[in-house]
Amino acid sequence: MRSEMNRRQFVRGAVVAAGSVGVSPRGVWAQEPGRTLKLGLIGCGWYGLVNVEAAFKVGGVEVVAVCDVDTEHLREAADKIEKRQGTRPQAFKRYEELLAVAGLDAVIIATPPQWHALQLIAAVGNKLDVYCEKPLAYDIRECQAMAAAVKASGRIVQVGFQRRQSPAFQAVRSYLQEGKAGRIVCAEATINYTAGCKDPAPQTPPASLDWDLWCGPAPLIPYSEQVGHKNWRLEQTTGHGHLVDWGIHLIDAARMILGAGEPVGVSASGGLYGLSGKITTPDVLTAHFEFPSCPLTWRHRIWGAEEYTPEVSNGLTFFGERETVFVTDDRWVVIPKGKGAERQVNQAKADAGKLHMAEFLEAVRTRRQPGCLIEEGARSTVAVKLAMIAYETGSKVVWDPVAQRTVGNAAAEAMLKRAYRGPWRHPYEG
Repeated sequence: MRSEMNRRQFVRGAVVAAGSVGVSPRGVWAQEPGRTLKLGLIGCGWYGLVNVEAAFKVGGVEVVAVCDVDTEHLREAADKIEKRQGTRPQAFKRYEELLAVAGLDAVIIATPPQWHALQLIAAVGNKLDVYCEKPLAYDIRECQAMAAAVKASGRIVQVGFQRRQSPAFQAVRSYLQEGKAGRIVCAEATINYTAGCKDPAPQTPPASLDWDLWCGPAPLIPYSEQVGHKNWRLEQTTGHGHLVDWGIHLIDAARMILGAGEPVGVSASGGLYGLSGKITTPDVLTAHFEFPSCPLTWRHRIWGAEEYTPEVSNGLTFFGERETVFVTDDRWVVIPKGKGAERQVNQAKADAGKLHMAEFLEAVRTRRQPGCLIEEGARSTVAVKLAMIAYETGSKVVWDPVAQRTVGNAAAEAMLKRAYRGPWRHPYEG
């Protein structure tokens, strides 16, 4: 994607392109709304199966193929899916083989982020629709290449920001947009939890795991129990830390509520204080995002903090001129100004994962775009990636959302694109 492309033209072009999808050989089901959708799963770990279960809850689907570089993950996933639906999916080690399965309609991508770009671009190139987990990609230039590929293909893509479906977050968006809290001066986001760490010592990978292929285009780092599989989230070369992995949900939700695009400036500070030697990303971090509407501050501590303020350990707080509003997954609270003012606590529970998957599957059937377009997934990923660049360079990053460039910061600019390990090639050529 050309960096100087106007964003509004970009989005309009993607929507127009989507209108012609139904004529493709893999699009005939757009005219058969009652037909069972054939799904593939790339990445059979914990959250891949969570997404599959959400699809089963929605109904009208069959998982016909699964893919993973760990044969044990592959077998366990196939067993669970067979038990759930009565038929056993085909199993593959390489995603390219899965994408070639005849009759496939859409794929769920639930691999670590270093793989998202190549897999999503290949999937839409094969005329498949995609549900892709967050973060959208490992680096910012991958996000641009992915968005350009989706625009050119006209396929349906939903990014896995399930909290967009939360009645609590949606209620707060409406409440703030109606001006009831007054002008929002600033906002804060935080997710504090106690990180469980395993042995970080390098060791031989399990016989079932192709570790070289697991790392893929990312650096080939030593295998350890701390990094392998689920624990890659706090590894710098893969998950890139708590803000990028989990905090991105709240950054995305804050953007949705505020109607914000990308930040125009980001600064960050923190370090490894409690988990030094166990993980490679900060266990304490504060990041400040300058959005045109209002500033947003992120804070996390992932040791010794979960019990401190459990009622607000995961959520967003919006500080308005008349009221303060806090929101978490299933609850939102209005705190009026004034000593002794009564708080208004509102419960709003829902299965956001099921709702988000339902929106995607409905989009696949109707060819109408879902709520979290790839451009939205890219904007939230850009925000958290800029924060990590600011942290790693020790500098404030000024960002030009139109040109998709940093301003006056060569070190930060160089980190927008990570060099791929051979034989893989980075998809961004701008």
